[in-house]
Amino acid sequence: MEGLYFLAPTLLAILLSMLFVRAGAIMLVLTGMRYEQAKFQALSAFTATGFTTREAERVVNHPVRRKIISILMIGGYAGVATVIVGATIAFATTSSQTLPEAALILTAGVLIIYLIARSSGLMGYWEAFIERLLRKRLFFEFEPVEELLHLADGYGLVKLEMRADSPLIGQTIIEIGSERKGVLILGIERNHSWLPARQMQDVLQEGDELVIYGHLQKMKAEFETAYLPD
Repeated sequence: MEGLYFLAPTLLAILLSMLFVRAGAIMLVLTGMRYEQAKFQALSAFTATGFTTREAERVVNHPVRRKIISILMIGGYAGVATVIVGATIAFATTSSQTLPEAALILTAGVLIIYLIARSSGLMGYWEAFIERLLRKRLFFEFEPVEELLHLADGYGLVKLEMRADSPLIGQTIIEIGSERKGVLILGIERNHSWLPARQMQDVLQEGDELVIYGHLQKMKAEFETAYLPD
């Protein structure tokens, strides 16, 4: 029976680890990463597994993101070690009669934590709380993408999908940019690959996604009727 008491700190360590990873994901989001990518990279860093994707290069090349990933890795070593030690002690001190009960409690506890992690409502409150703390800069400083891109002044990023009937298909970035002043073409996403504008020599193809920066109203007037997807 004594071993069952060690399951409580083990489950608590799992819960705290999950919350810690989500907090790290929100930190990454505030540096400009997409939410789903941030969650994956935070989990990869915490568990020290799978940290070999293309997004990982963007993380290690960013000074603030490197600090966040370092914190997640250190926390991951401590969290995983706590869970392993706690579970080992729990089952080592559990008698053969209560062993099935201990396994059932651990399984049920992990399932409950999983359901909590999948709950958009519960995790939404936690993530919103973390974001408020970060934005108050209590212990985290970052340069918001909104300020760097002057989004508050009416500027922004727009992604244009090249459909089969788009008149842009067959044109080069130079042709598109020279005809539209005040619009900066950053590059093209093609088949999950990023092609920077300065390296783009061939013409646009169906399925390409053109990423442009400029004043939103001006871009709307330039592209809305002919180029923007419904």
